[in-house]
Amino acid sequence: MSFQILGTGAYVPEKILTNEELSQMVDTSDEWITQRVGVKTRHISVNESAAEMGAKAAQRALEAAGISAAQLGLIVGATVSADQCCPSTAAKVQQAIGASCPAFDVNSACSGFLFALDTAAAFIVRGGIEYALVFGAERLSRILDWTDRSTCVIFGDGAGAFVIAKGENYLGSHLFTQGGESVLAIPLGKGNSPFYEKEVAPLAVHMSGQETFKFAVKQIVGGIRLIAEQAGITTDQINWIVPHQANIRIIDLAARRLGIPMEKFVVNIERYGNTSSASVPISFDELARSGKLKKGDLIAMCAFGGGLSSAACLIKW
Repeated sequence: MSFQILGTGAYVPEKILTNEELSQMVDTSDEWITQRVGVKTRHISVNESAAEMGAKAAQRALEAAGISAAQLGLIVGATVSADQCCPSTAAKVQQAIGASCPAFDVNSACSGFLFALDTAAAFIVRGGIEYALVFGAERLSRILDWTDRSTCVIFGDGAGAFVIAKGENYLGSHLFTQGGESVLAIPLGKGNSPFYEKEVAPLAVHMSGQETFKFAVKQIVGGIRLIAEQAGITTDQINWIVPHQANIRIIDLAARRLGIPMEKFVVNIERYGNTSSASVPISFDELARSGKLKKGDLIAMCAFGGGLSSAACLIKW
C-alpha cells in the first residue's frame, strides 16, 4: 500500500517582477538572466506570508480532491522561508483552512516538498490516516540579498500542494543528503546572545552557482535512473518528468544525459523562477490541470537543493 494523488493546487502572488525591472535594481540584463538561468519573470509577495500562500494552494488542492479540511488526518509542510520559527508553517496553514489534525514542517531546502511527500506516504502506509495534505510554500523574496545579482535574479515566491490518500500509485522514491554548507546556505544571523562569539553571515541566500549546477545535474540523472530501476522500467517509459525549476541549463543537460526529450520535461522557470520547495508542486499542478495527463501515465518528480539534498520519486497517474 502506498498512496494516490487526489488533488493538486498552486498559488503565486499577483505582483510580477520582470527582468527589465530587475536590471534597474542591480547590474544585470534580460539577456543575461534569460541565457544563464532561463527566468523572464517571477512572482513576488507584497503582503502575504509563506503560510498564507500555502493555505491558498491547500484550499485549491482540497477543492480538486473533493474533500474538506476537516477530513485531513495529517499536514506536512516544506519551507525555508517561514516568517516565524514557531508556530510552524504547517500549523498556520492548518488554522487557516480549518483543519484539526497533526501538522508539522520539513526542511530540506528545494528538495523539501518531496521529502515531505515521502514522510506523509510513510504515515499513510502505517495506517490510521485516510487523507493527508502536503505542501511547499516559500516567500524567498524575504531572504534574498537584493544587491546580489547572482542570486536575486533567480528566485520567486509561491506555493503548491497535494492531497493524497491510500492507493497503489507511489512506485518508488529516493532521498539523499550530503551534509555541508560550503555550496548553498541560508544563515539566520547571529542573534543577540552576549555569549556567542562565532562569526555568522547575515540572513540571505549564499550559493556557489557552479558547484550547485554540477550537483544538480548529477542528482537528477542518478535519481531518475534509480527510481526507474526500483519500478522495473526503463527511463524512456516515463511519460513526464517534473523537475525542480532552478536553471533551464540544468534541466537541458540532465535531459541530454538521460536521453529523454525535453518535451517530456515540465518547464515553467521562465514565468516563476526558482520557488524552492514550491517549485515541484506548482509545476505538477500545471501539468495536472493542462489536460495532458492520461490514466496510467508514469510521472517522475525530482529536486535538489541546500543540504546538500536531492530527491526523486515515481508515481502512476
